[in-house]
Amino acid sequence: MKKILFLLFAISIVSCKNSEKKVEETAKPEVKLHQLIGGSILVKKLEVFSQDTTYTGQQKQFTDAYYVIEHPKGNLMWDAGLPEQLVMPEPYDEPSGVYRIQRPDSLVNQLKSIGFKIEDFKYFAMSHSHFDHTGHANYMKDATLLIQENEFNANLSDTLQQKNTALSVLKNIKKINGDYDVFGDGTVVIKYMPGHTIGHQVLYVEVANSEKPILLTGDLYHFEENRTNKGVPSFNYDVAQTLESMNKFEAFAKEKNAEVIIQHSPKDYQKLEKILNANKQ
Repeated sequence: MKKILFLLFAISIVSCKNSEKKVEETAKPEVKLHQLIGGSILVKKLEVFSQDTTYTGQQKQFTDAYYVIEHPKGNLMWDAGLPEQLVMPEPYDEPSGVYRIQRPDSLVNQLKSIGFKIEDFKYFAMSHSHFDHTGHANYMKDATLLIQENEFNANLSDTLQQKNTALSVLKNIKKINGDYDVFGDGTVVIKYMPGHTIGHQVLYVEVANSEKPILLTGDLYHFEENRTNKGVPSFNYDVAQTLESMNKFEAFAKEKNAEVIIQHSPKDYQKLEKILNANKQ
């Protein structure tokens, strides 16, 4: 009888420990996501977003969002919109004739609207180094830049310091190679998706109280039709690599049952706003 009681006691202890371990493994920190508008982009020559003449004569309005991720271990800013020189009353038609661009407000004012200051960020990362994603990067010099090593080499190596002045002031740099779990708990993960640029990356975020995790596309896609038809812009670094990344992205999105947010899509901006507002209720 004593042996039976001891066995039952031992089983209960093991069961209890396993239950505690399971709770520890499933417990996730509370992560919050905010989106801000880093600019408005009217694409006047949409054909540049295709490898052929599909969009000749068409125009399309883009938004230019950037994001703040709150995590108990620190805050991350994802992307940086357009340069603050474009905070002006009238939009600017840049010399190539492709884009009409404008930024609505400064970084300081936009962060203030959600209760943040520039100094509040431990990390800064960009999907890639094009001008509409690096705009206020120069303000993030106290944060650690998380960048793919090949993207760094293409933009910030010693011989290229003046190529992108918004990035050249960043000195706290962590070069990564491939996927990177920012806080080490799986809630905020940079996914390596090259092709648009040599070191392009997207961001996976498990937002507290959200039914689905959020998957930010960077510029893997620019608008909904790009995603449906796997359209590749004429200025991408590598077409084959882009298509491979699209396949990997879709497989990952399906695996995680993620809500895909196309960062330049005004529709997806509104969709994410509804998700984030619902989470607050």
